[in-house]
Amino acid sequence: MKRTIVVIAIIVVLIAATQLGLAQEPAPRVVEITAKRFEFNPKQITLKRGERVTIRLVSTDRAHGLLVKPLGLDLDADGGKPSEKTITPDTAGTFPAICDHYCGSGHGNMKMTITVE
Repeated sequence: MKRTIVVIAIIVVLIAATQLGLAQEPAPRVVEITAKRFEFNPKQITLKRGERVTIRLVSTDRAHGLLVKPLGLDLDADGGKPSEKTITPDTAGTFPAICDHYCGSGHGNMKMTITVE
């Protein structure tokens, strides 16, 4: 009798664990942005409203930042030290992104656009 109860308990635990595993969110999509004097690459990215996405900023030469206040993005990356943040955009629109680390005379032109559909 006790053995039957133990077997049933194990089956219930395994079923519950399986169901919990199926309910987990999929890994977020990763969008990598490369920063170098005086540009971002790509210059524009498109995200889907409600989709989890990890924004990864990689600098190839010096310290750069990526600032998009409406999306809650404020990343800092230095050569060889990427920075990332996972977000779930909830508002559609087109949002300007800027580098917020001065990197020389062309710094003011270092911009990109993030569109959320």
